[in-house]
Amino acid sequence: MGREFDWLENRAGLKPDSIAIIDAEQNKKWTYSEIYSRTESLAGWLNGQGIQKGDRVALLAPNDISYFDLLFACGKIGAIFVPVNWRLSIEEMKYILEDCTPKIVAYHSQFSDTVDQLENNAFKSLRINGEQYNQVAVSSLRVNYNELLNETDPLAMIYTGGTTGKPKGVVLSHQSILWNGLNTVVSWNLSEEDITLTYMPLFHTGGLNALSIPLLMTGGTVVLGNDYDPRKAIEYLNHYRCTIVLLVPTMYHMMTETSQFQQSSFPYMKVFLSGGAPCPLDIYEKFKKKGLLFKEGYGLTEAGPNNFFIKPEEADDKRGSVGKPMVFNKIKIIKENGLEAGPHEVGELLVKGKHSFSCYWNNEKATQAALKNGWLHTGDLAKRDKEGYYYIVGRKKDMIITGGENVYPLEVEHWLSSHPQINEAAVIGIPDRKWGETVSAFISLKGDQTLSTADLKEYCGCRLGRYKIPKHIFFVKELPKTPVGKIDKKKLKMLGRQLTQEKKDSIS
Repeated sequence: MGREFDWLENRAGLKPDSIAIIDAEQNKKWTYSEIYSRTESLAGWLNGQGIQKGDRVALLAPNDISYFDLLFACGKIGAIFVPVNWRLSIEEMKYILEDCTPKIVAYHSQFSDTVDQLENNAFKSLRINGEQYNQVAVSSLRVNYNELLNETDPLAMIYTGGTTGKPKGVVLSHQSILWNGLNTVVSWNLSEEDITLTYMPLFHTGGLNALSIPLLMTGGTVVLGNDYDPRKAIEYLNHYRCTIVLLVPTMYHMMTETSQFQQSSFPYMKVFLSGGAPCPLDIYEKFKKKGLLFKEGYGLTEAGPNNFFIKPEEADDKRGSVGKPMVFNKIKIIKENGLEAGPHEVGELLVKGKHSFSCYWNNEKATQAALKNGWLHTGDLAKRDKEGYYYIVGRKKDMIITGGENVYPLEVEHWLSSHPQINEAAVIGIPDRKWGETVSAFISLKGDQTLSTADLKEYCGCRLGRYKIPKHIFFVKELPKTPVGKIDKKKLKMLGRQLTQEKKDSIS
């Protein structure tokens, strides 16, 4: 942040003794004054380790205060914070570290074995739940602010999946994180009275930037949760008097199935937010029956992630809508012919604003494809009604969202096709009430080869993150083709729905 961008210093001055962050499981609390002091100490320590403007500092950890320590510390000295998705395979994490070349990798002890497999001479490591880190966080080391920072300089880099199977580093500047926060606070009417429970992983933009940073900017409280359990989540929402929460549809599905959900009135909650994937309409109905306000949002790592707002009171009448554009951004929908879409016409969603990302790290080609004339081309398909409410209706690319995680079929298909017994492989998403979508694979084998589902899933586990491994595997003699010889995924989706329904019927 440098001194010019250090809003945390002023926030700590305004509310030094107010609670900023709480560890839900341990009930450990940190005030704004303590958060700022930790940030200064960590920044001073990073200075001492030779970390300079533009250097990367990576973190591999569950939801923890260290995410905020390191993000804000990097902001003071001009370094770039890189939270790493620990759900990825070792090979995927290796690629990320080789791509961003961090000087330091901070990690939680539960990932010690992972770091041992990743470690090389290119970076130093720091255990965040060790004595060294605890001493550093309270050491009162003086930080040398980088006064040469510009608001467009990088502050964080969050990796998102790539259509070619390679993750892309989304570079977020001081400006983009600041304006996403301001936009959210103003548009969503957040205040210092608001308290959120963050179960969304902080290595994702949804966990870090959707509510956590905006609420800290406005002086509210962020409660950190780990290892999502719907019963505990309900307990924490009530115990910590949370007013707003963002969860993915899978989490809401699990929550609404519990007796605790039926018994609780959630007396402090103003609104429940859903994001990460389209939300089944029966979730809306379950909240409506309890008289609780529930709505959906839309975002992406490259744009904030927040882009729309809908009044909670209007969300039930406009089920499936993400609302209208926020105060400080622009939205438009472009048809295939390049013309702007009219009401109810479907086209690609374009976003513009200071909350947009700067570039993809080391990937100029992908950056130019996404950013054109100041507009971010999201690759998502959308429409708006005559009253100006927007709806996300699909994805231009074949991305699958399962349990809030993005999965790109081509990556999984490439790995499946590398199996010596597989002839062809196609991967699709099949709608699922719990997960949003399930990763599903259609496989044709070579000649008279045989292969079990268990063996194939084990093979996938050698290279792919667990959430990318197909939940449904269908062996077919031949994959259907279009007239021009391409695999017909439309037919596969119809067949997939039919086969999964038959499975459910046979079980019941």
